[in-house]
Amino acid sequence: MSRAAVVCGLGAWVPPRVVPNDVLTAQLDTSDEWIRTRTGIERRHVIEPGDATSDLAVEAGRRALASAAAGGGAADGGIDLVVLATSTPDHPCPATAPVVAERLGLGCVAAFDVGAVCTGFVYALAVAASMLTAGTARRALVIGADTFSTILDPGDRTTRAIFGDGAGAVVLRTGDADEPGALLGFDLGSDGAGSGLITVRAGGSRQRSTGEPAPEGDQYFSMAGRAVFTEAVLNMSESAQNLIDRIGWTGDTAVDRVVAHQANVRILRAVGEQLGLADEQIVVNLDKVGNTVAGSIPLALADAVAAGDVRPGHRVLLTGFGGGLTWGSAALRWPDLDLVPDPTPTLRKEQS
Repeated sequence: MSRAAVVCGLGAWVPPRVVPNDVLTAQLDTSDEWIRTRTGIERRHVIEPGDATSDLAVEAGRRALASAAAGGGAADGGIDLVVLATSTPDHPCPATAPVVAERLGLGCVAAFDVGAVCTGFVYALAVAASMLTAGTARRALVIGADTFSTILDPGDRTTRAIFGDGAGAVVLRTGDADEPGALLGFDLGSDGAGSGLITVRAGGSRQRSTGEPAPEGDQYFSMAGRAVFTEAVLNMSESAQNLIDRIGWTGDTAVDRVVAHQANVRILRAVGEQLGLADEQIVVNLDKVGNTVAGSIPLALADAVAAGDVRPGHRVLLTGFGGGLTWGSAALRWPDLDLVPDPTPTLRKEQS
């Protein structure tokens, strides 16, 4: 019987402050219809001034740990590894994961960040799973968290309409490949030739080494929307299909649910079409939270589990695409998890 990393806890968190479309239409040259028809997004959550990515990561991590503890998944020594996927760390240096581990009371465990933008959670999941199966760790907390509201151009109607802040997390334990929750495989890829399609041009060593001030606007996130749309559909679809074929999921019930990166509802539908799946098999929650980058997949997963859309025994495929360019997929049969009461409360909480 082969060793595997097994999902045994799940949690998510979004900040309480909600920004519905009508707030943006009052500030920018846009409309609710324009935002909805092009993205499918109705509202998004953003952090308050002074808050940071670690605050969201800690809240999501705490809920995932509580979920695991309720089912006995965090016993036998507790967590000994924290992997945080983020492109908006609290500071350029050091990594944010050690701070999160300390605030969660996990002690002096291994903790580090993974940067793969919107594919970050899948990459972090793959790294943690590999460390568990190799025996380097026994239980891991894997978090995806981003606060993209902090790097958006206040006057850019496109990016401000798309992105929100949020975090999601899972707890992994070592187990057997044939038990529910076992991660059955991964498919990961990248293409640095497209690195300029999704980027923040200023702030890194490339720009800083010039000794010159960054051109105006380069400190903000930018994205070539049309090209990204095409690349996202192509690479998520191919990655997902490659993984399905590799692990041998076949037949009409090969996949019950796809939890894809929540970038754009048209991208989600297109990926579903490429995989031959019905709309109801594609989990969608971006209408409530927007694109939360590395937090996107675990947030959507938590929302779907809480709503009963993802159920024990479902064959679940996770797939993402992001800057780098990067893409990746993971597969598992969903376990019977104990969620903490209302694990994603602010997904449905209306505040102004």
